Amino acid sequence: MKIGNVEINGYAALAPMAGVADRAFRELCVDFGAAYVVGEMVSSKGITYNSEKSYELLELSEKERPAAVQLFGYEPEVMAKAAEFAMRYKPDIIDINMGCPAPKIAGNGSGAALMKDPALCGEIVRAVAGAVNVPVTVKIRKGWDKNSVNAVEVAGICEDAGAAAITVHGRTREQQYMPSADWDIIKAVKKAVSIPVIGNGDIVTAEDAARMFEYTNCDLVMVGRGALGCPWLFREINSLIGYDRPSLPVSDAERITVLLRHIRQLCEYKGEDIGMREARKHSAWYFKGMQGAASLRRKAGTLSTFDDLIELCKMIDV
Repeated sequence: MKIGNVEINGYAALAPMAGVADRAFRELCVDFGAAYVVGEMVSSKGITYNSEKSYELLELSEKERPAAVQLFGYEPEVMAKAAEFAMRYKPDIIDINMGCPAPKIAGNGSGAALMKDPALCGEIVRAVAGAVNVPVTVKIRKGWDKNSVNAVEVAGICEDAGAAAITVHGRTREQQYMPSADWDIIKAVKKAVSIPVIGNGDIVTAEDAARMFEYTNCDLVMVGRGALGCPWLFREINSLIGYDRPSLPVSDAERITVLLRHIRQLCEYKGEDIGMREARKHSAWYFKGMQGAASLRRKAGTLSTFDDLIELCKMIDV
């Protein structure tokens, strides 16, 4: 498939998860077969206010292409200026967040709150698309709440305003991340627009991805929480859908090898102090399902150095 003039070769993309989808994790997922990645969301105001943290979130490496930077905000002019600045980091795509349910984002009129004003959604897309020379995409939800399910309407407005693709998360803002995602709304958006539609919600196995493709006819699936501690999920999706065969199960030994590789890279990019604080949650995700997982997760919560992690992994019988 293509998003504008950007070729996407594969079946699954990595979702823009705040605090998780950083450079180290994106590169790892690409190595395991992610066809496309979207970076952590970045504040448009933060960019215009010269925030160093915002600049760090915009950084992309050549190892993770094709890749998008995702911006959030509610002011068309500010979003356009932020997008123009973001082009210094050479993203392949600019993605606009219209789906984040977090109170600090939606509560300030950004993220999922934009879906309460479809016309504003169109104004933002038009402003951003006019400011950059790469495809502009949008990530939306089913709607704000059960009384305002308007993903089809918003998708159509965004397409008319210049969006090159739409990602649809099959839950309202009110639902956050529970209960099960509604794939019917993804299917409905796909029928309503002519641009590519990326389906998002409840992809935790390769079989889930195959079912979403078949049920919704979407062009690409987006994996979020299903990839946490499980970046090889992309390999499994590619094997099942691309070759019609399941991939071999991941052994505990491979799981540990990938964990160490991930955290080593995380520490290299962010420094050991920050890297190991973040390693605590990542390690807990990798340990899920392993023998003695509860004890391993508790010990992971005390990690301070990379050597601590090595010693913890030595205790695991693989």
